[in-house]
Amino acid sequence: MRSLHFVRRGQPVALANVPPDRTLLDLLRDDLGATGTKEGCGEGDCGACTVVLGEIESVHSGEGVQERIRYRAINACIRLAHSIDGMALWTVEDLAHDPLIETAGAAPAAGLHPAQEAMVQCHGSQCGFCTPGFVMSLFAMYQNRCCQGQAVTRADAVHDLSGNLCRCTGYRPILDAAQAMGDLPVRAVNETKLLQQLKLLALTGQALEPDSTYISPPTEAALLAARAAHPQAQVVAGCTDVGLWVTKQHRQFPQVLDVTRAAELRAIEHGPAELRIGAAVPLADAFGALQRHWPELERFAARFAGLPVRNSGTLGGNVANGSPIGDSMPLLIALRARVELGSVRGTRTLPLENLYTGYRQNVLAADELLLRIHVPLPAPRERLRAYKVSKRFDDDISAVCLVMNIAIEGGEVRAASIGAGGVAATPARARAAEAALVGQPWSEATVQRATAALQAEFAPISDMRASSAYRSAMLAALPQRFWLETQGGAAASLDQLALEDFA
Repeated sequence: MRSLHFVRRGQPVALANVPPDRTLLDLLRDDLGATGTKEGCGEGDCGACTVVLGEIESVHSGEGVQERIRYRAINACIRLAHSIDGMALWTVEDLAHDPLIETAGAAPAAGLHPAQEAMVQCHGSQCGFCTPGFVMSLFAMYQNRCCQGQAVTRADAVHDLSGNLCRCTGYRPILDAAQAMGDLPVRAVNETKLLQQLKLLALTGQALEPDSTYISPPTEAALLAARAAHPQAQVVAGCTDVGLWVTKQHRQFPQVLDVTRAAELRAIEHGPAELRIGAAVPLADAFGALQRHWPELERFAARFAGLPVRNSGTLGGNVANGSPIGDSMPLLIALRARVELGSVRGTRTLPLENLYTGYRQNVLAADELLLRIHVPLPAPRERLRAYKVSKRFDDDISAVCLVMNIAIEGGEVRAASIGAGGVAATPARARAAEAALVGQPWSEATVQRATAALQAEFAPISDMRASSAYRSAMLAALPQRFWLETQGGAAASLDQLALEDFA
């Protein structure tokens, strides 16, 4: 079993005999005594366990390729410990004691970090249990925004703190702290020194023998060879779902195959006709790439779990998981995406909706992996709307997800693609509703006929998130909302409401 290596407090850390299915939270609290990181929900919802990871990222610019540190707030409770190998790690205990966090005078800073000091000054801590997680999300925000010369707006704070829940409901002073920390004396990570340490750590890792229990190949070819050699290994990407099997079902995995180190699977390629998103691209980056071509997805993307989940979870993992209530699949189905599957025998592509054969079942062979998602770029006159219905507006799982992509020309529907989630055993394409639209005039009568076809096409079940009757009612309401929006009507949605308007 290979040792786990990472950088913490400016020093390399090496830990031996770490089981492949040990979570980062258990490693921190039980092995390293870092009890400032709290266990709240154990499923990535509350954010009490938030820590920050730093990883080398190559940025292409007019001056060539530059390297920088990308800071991501993630949930330690559902992240496997070995997945941070080769990265930098910060917990709440580290912010006041990391020699790499320096003042403007390039000297190690003393005292509280601005993220902590702002929480004190703004009275952002109530009972205190959630505070370490909030502080770590603030630290990532500080490095990614304040240290880059950006002021933190209220909207920025709400977005970046979306994965942190305060049971005392004291959000106002915490949001105040997010905006105030940029006004305090600057204390930034010395990235030049950290880059040197991470590169040295990478060289150390290359010299070590490969791990036979936690396998994380660095290339696509090596990954496919490992899959062929170890078909019984549990495949993980961001581990936001497999992590729940560990924390909630207490399942054990003697061998894990991590796809996120394969460089080719971490790439986003912008082609002339399609967008190619590697299966290991984090959800936050994948949605960012999609929003470049479909800006209307911004609100929908922000409602896909909280930011720490989107920072860890991958688009390929969400698709391969095949949950009927996963939000990315209805969207990708409506965008007519295709998935690329690969093995040592070769690759094949198929429409995403054809990947699934039943509840959490798919056509992948034992030696195959999902490699990339191919998304055609938008066609002229397409209108895309993605609707998510859930009990809680932020950081919640959908009861119904419906995405409609309709091309209208000369008052007639020329093409239609509709993806649905939460209404069948798998993410599904609404082919009957599409057929009721294509070739018909774009009118309320056409929408009503398509709505009837949509309701007849699916027989949703009742569960803890919604009743079957409610889900069916949403299948009727959402196409009507789409119609009203195309006619210039104000959407009856919280998306368009600002609380300030009601003050």
